[in-house]
Amino acid sequence: MKKSNDSIYDYIIVGAGLFGAVFTQQAVKAGKKCLIIDKRRQIGGNLYTENIDSINVHKYGAHIFHTSNREIWNYINQFADFNNFINSPLANYNGKLYNLPFNMNTFYQLWGTQTPLEAKAKIAEQCKKYDYITHPANLEEHALKMCGDDIYNTFIKGYTEKQWGRRATELPSFIIKRIPLRFVYNNNYFNDTYQGIPVGGYTPIIESMIKGAEVQINTDYFENKTYFDSLAPKMIFTGRIDEFFDFKFGKLEYRSLHFEHERLEINDFQGNAVVNYNEFDVPFTRIIEHKHFEFGTQPFTIVSKEFPNEYSKDSEPYYPVNDERNHTILGKYKELAKAYGNISFGGRLAQYAYFDMDDTIEAALEVARKEFKFIK
Repeated sequence: MKKSNDSIYDYIIVGAGLFGAVFTQQAVKAGKKCLIIDKRRQIGGNLYTENIDSINVHKYGAHIFHTSNREIWNYINQFADFNNFINSPLANYNGKLYNLPFNMNTFYQLWGTQTPLEAKAKIAEQCKKYDYITHPANLEEHALKMCGDDIYNTFIKGYTEKQWGRRATELPSFIIKRIPLRFVYNNNYFNDTYQGIPVGGYTPIIESMIKGAEVQINTDYFENKTYFDSLAPKMIFTGRIDEFFDFKFGKLEYRSLHFEHERLEINDFQGNAVVNYNEFDVPFTRIIEHKHFEFGTQPFTIVSKEFPNEYSKDSEPYYPVNDERNHTILGKYKELAKAYGNISFGGRLAQYAYFDMDDTIEAALEVARKEFKFIK
């Protein structure tokens, strides 16, 4: 990259998603000149929300902000007002609706149990026949041992197999590290202290964060890498780490998603922001009804069906495939990255990990803290 005394910018930020935007906000605050480039036609990465006739549509899937980190909550609230939305998804299995996460309402809907003791006894009864499994060989064995047949078959098996495109017996057990069973009547999906949706969607947040920087969208870094490298002495790279190194050790695997958005001329389609569809034979994993994130009262609605699929060059990489092969490849790329002292690799693609939004903000602020020695 270009030496500082010849530079046009102090930083090139590759990717206008959340990580890049947070770093940019801190860099501009520190008086640095920044150029952000992104290959998409809009800013925001997967957080991008499009306002369609007053409904803010989460174009790349539902994003509910939640955190127990007060510093992060205070930081994000600089850029938007948040409502009091509580994520309480439903699950549809064979036409019957169940509350999520797994809690006393769910257990009552499954078995008619009314007390925690009754629910715990039912789960223990179903798990007992799997006591012989001492070292689960796959996801199915791990889940059955932890929660028994009914919860596994109703909520986990079909949904997970659609999500990963593989049978549960072919998936490693560590994909489900634990199964959160809550023995209270509470449908709040998250346990975090703070939760909500930004009023007006996420795109205005990103716009506020990158104010003061130069932005070029519809611009692929790799199509003119030498030129962009020449513009600044330092870079924040949030794209695919394997692509940065020209796939030297092979390509990291991803699962992708496809969305079908539809406007319906009715005021309410499903009465809830998120409804999961658990049967394997239903091709999509969930339906999102966007107006419910902001308690909309419009006479129409917009819904999105979410279809998992294999990642290809024409789709977006979403979920890293955390198996031994990819872990080994990632380790080699991380070793290469250590030699690039003028480049910080951050975000879900550059770190090959699935992050919540608060984790992404915290990581970006940490990089900024090391660069600028302050945080606000």
